[in-house]
Amino acid sequence: MASLLSVKNLQVKFATRKSFVTAVDDFSLNIDPGECVGLVGESGCGKTTSGLAVMRLLPGNGHIASGTIELEGVDLSTLSEKEMQHHRGRSVALIPQDPMSSLNPTMKIGRQIGEGLRIHNGASDEEARKRSLEVLDMVEMPRPAERLDQYPFELSGGLRQRVIIAMGLVCEPKLLIADEPTTALDVTIQAQILDIIDSLRKELKMGVLLITHDMGVIAGRADRVVVMYGGKKAEEATTIDLFRSMRHPYSQALLASMPNLENATKHELASIAGLPPDLSKEIVGCRFAPRCRFATDECRAVEPELTGTADHEYRCFHPVDGPQALVVRTETRAEVAAKVGSKELLRVEGLTKEFAVKAGLIRHKVGAIHAVSNVTFSINEGETFGLVGESGCGKTTIGRMVVGLELPTSGSVLFDDKVVSSNKHKPKRAERRERQMMFQDPYSSLNPRMKVSEILGEPLLVQGDGTRAQRRARVSDLLLAVGLEPVAADRYPHEFSGGQRQRIGFARALALNPRLIVADEPVSALDVSIQAQILNLMKELQREHNLSYIMVSHDLAVVYYMADTIGVMYLGKIVEIGDAESVFRHPAHPYTQGLLNAVPVPDPVEARARHGKQVTGELPSAVNPPSGCRFRTRCEYAQDICANEEPMYTDFGANQRAACHFPLQTPVAIGARVR
Repeated sequence: MASLLSVKNLQVKFATRKSFVTAVDDFSLNIDPGECVGLVGESGCGKTTSGLAVMRLLPGNGHIASGTIELEGVDLSTLSEKEMQHHRGRSVALIPQDPMSSLNPTMKIGRQIGEGLRIHNGASDEEARKRSLEVLDMVEMPRPAERLDQYPFELSGGLRQRVIIAMGLVCEPKLLIADEPTTALDVTIQAQILDIIDSLRKELKMGVLLITHDMGVIAGRADRVVVMYGGKKAEEATTIDLFRSMRHPYSQALLASMPNLENATKHELASIAGLPPDLSKEIVGCRFAPRCRFATDECRAVEPELTGTADHEYRCFHPVDGPQALVVRTETRAEVAAKVGSKELLRVEGLTKEFAVKAGLIRHKVGAIHAVSNVTFSINEGETFGLVGESGCGKTTIGRMVVGLELPTSGSVLFDDKVVSSNKHKPKRAERRERQMMFQDPYSSLNPRMKVSEILGEPLLVQGDGTRAQRRARVSDLLLAVGLEPVAADRYPHEFSGGQRQRIGFARALALNPRLIVADEPVSALDVSIQAQILNLMKELQREHNLSYIMVSHDLAVVYYMADTIGVMYLGKIVEIGDAESVFRHPAHPYTQGLLNAVPVPDPVEARARHGKQVTGELPSAVNPPSGCRFRTRCEYAQDICANEEPMYTDFGANQRAACHFPLQTPVAIGARVR
């Protein structure tokens, strides 16, 4: 079979003020019709640049220096921009990482989807609208006819991603390039989007280049995998072969960096030390050598060539043989006893938060968003409580109420048996120092006009802690604690990488020696290797300082790695709560099981066995939640009683409870009704 796409010896360079940076070097790739090829690696390794080179959408300072890009026998690299416009969107289409920045906020959805059809096929407005409706239905858009006349800001992230896919498919391209299409999405929406791309690929015999840093996504979707590092191909094999008998140490390290729900025990994540190479400088030897535990003098002096077989090639002098053995770290008896015997640190009782919905010229109240509805849980000293669920379920709102950034509509937050937040008690500044927050986006939460020394010293200054010299010494200690050099104090946030900025955000949360930190999606936007470093650091400092965490995340593998106790939230309510092992190994609520089925698993066989078993449909509106059980509109087990009666909390063991009329496990006792 002739290849659909054939990239040979591609080299892409970017012009800088001083020299040229070779972002992609001697890169080759083939994709057959109907085949999905995964392109995986850390940020900066050349994945997106390779995809943009195929699309001929490189930035103004970038150009294809050498090599060929043949799509159905046509060399795209030699075409003029006018000739390329004939192919772009018609023969090859792109799904970008951020749909919101790729959609025109002033143009209705139907008009944007049909634009390619009007340009390439000369379709009339009526024909374009009809085709737009067809492709929206094809990507499983809820109420597709209604969406045609909506604007992008009226849709959720998952629905916007469906619009982007529809735009790419409207002209039935032969090749689809999906660049991190699900990075910022919940696991349930991510699974739905990937299922859609998968089914359309098979139905339309369309080739797919799936670009991602998530080995779990690759395992469940790709036929073949290409691992990139430092702008070059490090390894290529079929998906099954790569995951079972990977040969390059970098591939092995990427897999070991991922938290994995399938492991029988929790293990220390094998983070990759150091950073990818600086491509603006001359590189001698193997590009991975400075970070490789197997590197020798030969590796540092000579660059290895691609070797192996036609079905499995790799670039390494000292190949490994399969995945890395797990380094299991079980808690010591003293650590377990300390958690079991520790006293309760935080308790939230009947926590409820509603946000008014206003309309009209005088902005009168017409309804309320039921963000959090009567939530109760507790945390002991030194424990981690994980809050999981889809976006919009109320996780972050609970975290903000715990640290005092929001006041509850009703209910209360107790810290050390004292009410620190309620609708009648506004927390004082001094009371909040022991409860700090680690934000999801460190760049937007750090003042770009302040140096790191000022950012970390500000909480100490506001609280009146120490002299100037003492505060300066404390800043140096904080930087060392999170793995940064004290010289970083004199730099600004934009001078750091994403992982380094997250470390600075963590250091700021630690500045006042808190006892509880609310970590709101702290690693959701990071590469798996950087994510592993941050998670290992958080665990290490927890052991050293007896810290307690509330871990807010939609990534269940991350929560499992970090948490002792799990609370599963759905539309403002906790539907299941218990110790991490019980909840993840023996879920009682169908929603919990659906979330677990949607988690990308770095095992091709297991990942494919889970297809179609995740939660489907949209999260209902928090303004008008369903009656009875709020999950019933998406539950395969729902019956009439689910609509008429709210389920009771039922015990499924000593440390596990769930609220469901038709649980997946046999209950051991019945508790009180959920209010």
